Amino acid sequence: MRTQRGHRGPRPTGPGGRRVDSRRPQPGPRERARPRPQEWFAGQLLLVLSGQRPVTSLLGHVRDPAYELLAHLAPLAPLRPADGDPAPALRLVRGTRPSSSAIEACAVISVGERTRALAFRLEQQPGGWRCTAVELDTVP
Repeated sequence: MRTQRGHRGPRPTGPGGRRVDSRRPQPGPRERARPRPQEWFAGQLLLVLSGQRPVTSLLGHVRDPAYELLAHLAPLAPLRPADGDPAPALRLVRGTRPSSSAIEACAVISVGERTRALAFRLEQQPGGWRCTAVELDTVP
């Protein structure tokens, strides 16, 4: 039933009241819930480098020499916030694909009032993505 010229009732909206194009199929719950590999790894690296998780939680997900660097950095917890500051948070994660089996990614992380940068490389191997290189902004 049309109430006004060309209008058929309320328009469908998505999260935050944004309009949703009802003609285009929307992603299902499984598709929406799965983060991209670079987002998942950025979150895991943040947890390890802020001291919230042990470096061993990344066993099987990180290859040498990246694991050696993380094993060296983890006890120092370079992304741990100062007392009274909120927990560190991912602000931005970007990735590029130099090949179909590699992702080069960077993450912007807020730690208290500081902004930090993290870069890493992922390579697709049998069994999934593996982190093969990690660089933190102030660590050589």
